[in-house]
Amino acid sequence: MISRRLVLHFPLAIIDKPIICQMVKDYGITFNILKANIIPNKEGLLILEVSGKEKDVESALEYLNRLNVQIDPLAQDIKRNDEKCTHCGVCTVFCPTEALAIDRATMEVDYDAGKCIACEACVKVCPTQAIEVYF
Repeated sequence: MISRRLVLHFPLAIIDKPIICQMVKDYGITFNILKANIIPNKEGLLILEVSGKEKDVESALEYLNRLNVQIDPLAQDIKRNDEKCTHCGVCTVFCPTEALAIDRATMEVDYDAGKCIACEACVKVCPTQAIEVYF
């Protein structure tokens, strides 16, 4: 079994279609929606974690590609600008998954992209605007 966290950008023409339902049905994968932003007459955005057998997940992603769904790994969408970060720790208080945590040995903020669910809580509270979101 493998698991991948993905950011899916749906083109306007298909935002009202049951694509994820069909993907689960046809390829036997499981999913967890981490965040969704679908606005009528605009593109849709879905951040989701998919799990299953590697060949099934790959086939499901090929299905999405055929539908012109843009697929990006989640880790590429949330970034910390190390030059701006002062390691004040404010973001760690608001991070629900502890993707941002203070390393007690160095007293610096560590970022674990694998734990990040792109909730953007850190972006709103960072006093130096060191955390950036790319969707």
